Amino acid sequence: MRLNIIIGGKAGQGINKVSEIVANTLNKYGYFTFNYRDYQSLIRGGHNFNTLSISDTQIESHEARADILVALDEWTIKVHKQALKKNGIIITAEQFKDEKQNLNVTLAGALIKILGIPLKELEQEIKSQFKKYEDALTSTKKGFKSQKRIHQLKKLDNNPSTLSGSQAIAIGAKNSGLDLYIAYPMTPATNVMNELAENQVKDKLMVFQAENEIAAANMALGASFAGTKTMTGTSGGGFDLMGEALSLQGISEIPLTVYLASRPGPGTGVPTYTAQSDLDIALRAGHGEFPRIVIAPGNSVEAIEKTSEALFLAEKFRTLSVILGDKHLAESEFSSIETSSKTPKSKIIRKIPGKNLVKNSSYEIDKFGNSTESYTLTKKNVEKRLAKYGTSKKFIEKKFEMIKIHGNKDSKTLIIGWGSTSGAIKDAIKDLDAKFLQILYMKPLSNQIKEEMEKADKIILVECNVTGQLGRLLREKTGIKIENRLLKYNGRPFHSDELKNSIEKIL
Repeated sequence: MRLNIIIGGKAGQGINKVSEIVANTLNKYGYFTFNYRDYQSLIRGGHNFNTLSISDTQIESHEARADILVALDEWTIKVHKQALKKNGIIITAEQFKDEKQNLNVTLAGALIKILGIPLKELEQEIKSQFKKYEDALTSTKKGFKSQKRIHQLKKLDNNPSTLSGSQAIAIGAKNSGLDLYIAYPMTPATNVMNELAENQVKDKLMVFQAENEIAAANMALGASFAGTKTMTGTSGGGFDLMGEALSLQGISEIPLTVYLASRPGPGTGVPTYTAQSDLDIALRAGHGEFPRIVIAPGNSVEAIEKTSEALFLAEKFRTLSVILGDKHLAESEFSSIETSSKTPKSKIIRKIPGKNLVKNSSYEIDKFGNSTESYTLTKKNVEKRLAKYGTSKKFIEKKFEMIKIHGNKDSKTLIIGWGSTSGAIKDAIKDLDAKFLQILYMKPLSNQIKEEMEKADKIILVECNVTGQLGRLLREKTGIKIENRLLKYNGRPFHSDELKNSIEKIL
């Protein structure tokens, strides 16, 4: 069973609130949800919408076609009517003109009635969200009574909870004993900063907003050098500015973890939309040659785990760790039983201050920390730094999950993808004879990737960028060119139903 609801209107009308109330009610009723947010770079006005997907099994994507359309304005109907299924339902705000104060809960009541869920389930959610809820309950009942029951969702035994990618990254950082998060706001990375800032005293950490990304990265290096478990975060434009500091990390070997939340570029692009176009800079930003670790989680559970791993590895190997995400991962809301039953934790490394003063700089140094131009020491230092690729890879292979295999593991059709596209791929191949290789560690790469590629008769690459950056990386490392490529680069993520059709055409 799967249903898709589009909720649209102007920025500021409370679209997210309708989605939140209905999703929470459905989760408590035993259903899995996935909430996709599509919004313009505006505070008020314009056109925003959410697609709330509902299923009795785990889902991690939204579909292009909708069963129900909730329109808070007329423009929403014009934009999305063509996406409505043949027997789709439209709920308009015009039906509730006198409910402007409590329009959100009124529409939530109407939705719950159509889905066939008892009113009491929604009323419990309303009571948990509002201190003064009497008027809200009255409006909820009005919305509930205005509709006919179309579906009959039965209560299930599941107990999923919902997290956005940003919330999950913040949890992973706190689980790892984060002391300090330094950043300058930039969509879509800002939400991690906000999540960590909310309960700083309780969580025993500090969040500091620097004057720009250059300052944030250098401050993070300074704090890390002093023994503080530190992290910074930004989007592509800010990551560009951090390039020189990343090189400073490379030669100084001060542990540094960076969260890179991609959005379309170059330049400002479409700043509130999504893309996987920053893989290249995550792998190579900064001058000179120095080791790094790049990890790309695909959902909220992986974001918790891989953030912990990134912080752990940065300190263990005194290297740069990059957590690579995007707007789709950061702001989509995933429901999962795993997020409610466990919060993965990594081993916490604590640096103990030594008895002697230690010097560090951006120069090549001798064993005492003095700068040097010796060709023998330069060669030795370069080789010592680059050797971390081998030692870190051996450790990661033993301790952590570098790839995942989904679908029919015996299939000769191999689909390869990474990051936020993984949810749409997993949902698209549920009824197909296909195997999905999800790559979690982009650097170092697992040796198993080449083995899986060599076993396949047909390989399909799925990415949200125009040049197939993962495909190019795999060709460099394996010598195998992927001919079949499904690339999306309009700022929007894949819909699982459309992706399924595209895969079937190739097959």
